[in-house]
Amino acid sequence: MNEQTLQQLVERYFSQPNQRLVLQANDVLIQQNALNKRLFYVLSGELVGFYSEQGKAPVKVMSAAKGAFLGVHSFFSGDWIASSTVIAETEAELAWIEYHSTEEDYDMLTVQFMPVIINELSRRQHRAMTESLEKQLALQQLNVAEQMTTLGELAAGLAHELNNAIGVVNSKTEQLEAFIFDLLGERRQQYLPFFRHGFDHGQKVSSREIREQGRILARQLKVAPELAKELARAAPAPEEMKLWLKQPEEAIRFWQLGRDLHDLRLATRHTVGIVKSVKQLGRTEILEEEVDINVSVMQALTLMQSDLRRIKVRFSQGALPIFKGSQTELMQVWVNILKNACNALETTDNPEIEIHTQSYNNRIYIIIANNGPEIDEVTRRKIFQPNFTTRKSGLSFGLGLGLAIVKRIVSGYGGAIAVKSDSKKTIFRIRLELGSSGQ
Repeated sequence: MNEQTLQQLVERYFSQPNQRLVLQANDVLIQQNALNKRLFYVLSGELVGFYSEQGKAPVKVMSAAKGAFLGVHSFFSGDWIASSTVIAETEAELAWIEYHSTEEDYDMLTVQFMPVIINELSRRQHRAMTESLEKQLALQQLNVAEQMTTLGELAAGLAHELNNAIGVVNSKTEQLEAFIFDLLGERRQQYLPFFRHGFDHGQKVSSREIREQGRILARQLKVAPELAKELARAAPAPEEMKLWLKQPEEAIRFWQLGRDLHDLRLATRHTVGIVKSVKQLGRTEILEEEVDINVSVMQALTLMQSDLRRIKVRFSQGALPIFKGSQTELMQVWVNILKNACNALETTDNPEIEIHTQSYNNRIYIIIANNGPEIDEVTRRKIFQPNFTTRKSGLSFGLGLGLAIVKRIVSGYGGAIAVKSDSKKTIFRIRLELGSSGQ
C-alpha cells in the first residue's frame, strides 16, 4: 500500500476528535484473552505487546510506535478476543474505531484494510527478527565474556605457579654459572675457552649442517666420524681448531656443559616471556591502550613457540605507528590465526609461516601466510562463520575462539580480514584503521 492511500484511510477512519485515547506509561491498552472490538492507530508514543502462558513469565512479542496499528488480530478475526496484552511504554496517544456496523460495512472495511493488515504483520515480523538477531549477538558476546573470564582465572593461577618455579630455576642457574666459571678459572683454566664458547654461543647449526660439515671435517682432519660431527656441532672458528684437537674429548665435554647452561638460560628467559604472554592473553578486562603491533605479534609467537617448533617463521617488521586498542584482543587475533596455520601445516614438508607488517594511508596491514594445503572455495566462504571448523578430532587451543571471533575483533576496530588460498600459499590479510582504533 502506498503512502497516499494509507493516509486517506487514516483520515477517513481515525480523524474523529471524540475517538482519541491518551495513555500514560504502563497503562494497559488491550488485555490478552479479553474482549476487544477496537482497531487502534498510534499517533505518538511507544507501546509493547506481551504474550503469557499460565505459570510462565510474559514474553515480549511486538513493539509499536507512531504509524502502527494495534488490535489487528482481534478486530479482523471476528471473535474479538485479544491474542496478547498491549501496554504503553511511554505516554502515548491513539485514535480508534469500533465495530458496531452491519456485516456488509465490516466486509468493506476488511477489504480496505487488508493491505494495512499485511503491512503491519510484515513490519512486526521484521522487527521481531531484528530483535532476535540482537539478542543472539548479545548472548554470543556474553558467552565469549564468560569464556575469557574462565581463561583469565586459569591464566592467573598458571602464571603464579610458573613464576614461582621459574624463579627458582633462574636463581639456581645463575648460581651454577658463577660456580662453574670460578671452578674452571681456579683449577681447569685450560678448559675455560671451550666452556665459554658453548656458554656464549650455544649450538647454532642445524642437523643437516652438522652432517655435511662433519663429513668435511672427517676428511680434512683425519678424525673419526663421530668426533668430526661433535666438532661440527660446536663449530669453533677455523683458527681455533688446533686448540680443540689437542684434547678433543675434553674440549667437547666442556663445550657441551657450556652449551647446556646457555640453553638453560635461554629457556628460563623464554618461560618468563610465555608467562607474560599468558597473563596478557588471559586478562578479562578489555582496556584501550597504546599498542605496538610488532611487539604484540612477537608476544603471540612466544606464546605459540611449542606449536611453531618444527615450522620456519619469518617475521618482516615494518615501521608502524602506535595503534590504540586492546592488547588482549589483538593477542587473540594473532594466536588464533597462527594456531590455524599450525594445524594446516601438520602434514606439510618444510612448513613455513611468513609474517609481514606495513603501514600506509592511515592503515596498518598485517599479512600472515603459510605454505600449507589450499583451502577450497566452499571452506573459504564459511571460514569466518561462528562454530565452523574443519578439525573433527584432536585438541584445539582451548580458548573457545575461532576465526569468527577474529573477524568480530578486527571489524570492531573498523578494519577487515580476508583470506586467499592456492596450491602454494594461504594468506590472511588484516587491515586495521588508525582513525577508528579503539572505537
